[in-house]
Amino acid sequence: MSPLLYYALPALSSYVMLSIFFLRRPRLLHTPWVSAFCPRLGAHRGGSGERLENTMEAMENAMAQRADLLELDCQLTRDGVVVVSHDKNLSRQSGVNRDVGSLDFEELPLYKEELEVYFSPGHLAHGSDRHMVRLEDVFRRFPRTPMSVEVKEQNEELIRKIAGLVRHYERDEITIWASEKSAVMKKCKAANPEMPAAFTMSRGFWVLLLYYLGLLPFISIPERFLISFLPTIINRTYFPFSCSGLNQLAAVVSKWLVMRKSLIRHLEERGVQVVFWCLNEESDFEVAFRLGATGVITDYPTALRRYLDNHGPPALAS
Repeated sequence: MSPLLYYALPALSSYVMLSIFFLRRPRLLHTPWVSAFCPRLGAHRGGSGERLENTMEAMENAMAQRADLLELDCQLTRDGVVVVSHDKNLSRQSGVNRDVGSLDFEELPLYKEELEVYFSPGHLAHGSDRHMVRLEDVFRRFPRTPMSVEVKEQNEELIRKIAGLVRHYERDEITIWASEKSAVMKKCKAANPEMPAAFTMSRGFWVLLLYYLGLLPFISIPERFLISFLPTIINRTYFPFSCSGLNQLAAVVSKWLVMRKSLIRHLEERGVQVVFWCLNEESDFEVAFRLGATGVITDYPTALRRYLDNHGPPALAS
């Protein structure tokens, strides 16, 4: 045996043992985050499978099912009103080929009479309420309901106004900053650092890398929520790529990388709540909770409420 291997192998073995030890006992190194709420039932776009997405009617319906979290996206109108809307362009939602930012709030068109449920292809949602709503009106209607507010672009005015509304309605602890983009999240945190933040896409990949390198137990985590897609929905209800072969590959690779009980247990032990989206079938609810997730975001809050009432979240297997 070479001198290098003589010293390297014991050192590597010690590192692996320490990493596994602290992966299972993270509180020996880190004080866990304490959350103000536990989001077991999250309503995607307010519950877009049962009513028209992001309408007050959809949110009322979700709250009737005792939703713990409303998941929303925000845009800014020309006259500076923060509205709840997933899309920047209104074509899909209303049939009007205009951007939200090109219209005043009072000029915004009604939603279509029916909208396809994105994560349940072929299924249509209907509702009597077709009006877009202001974020401020949602805060007023549900003052103590936790919400995840996603910002998709670097619109500093939008970010500043969301942060101000959250402060005004004293919702700092129960409103989550969410964005896929780290550059956007940086601006969000600067605008209101008191709001808990979810992982961005790049930060999520970074955590996975640290986990497989064995370094995660030794690294601080400022985020309080991991809101991630569940890999089992790829190529079934979620098609991130136009090529079916890429979707099949993504399903296999992401399932192998993400669906690790030891990773989810570690994050949960550190107070990072893991929430899987967007799950619309009972079999997926079961998978998520058996992995140890805190909760699930769904288009169908009635179905998830029925599951939780009948089964409850299964205990995480050791």
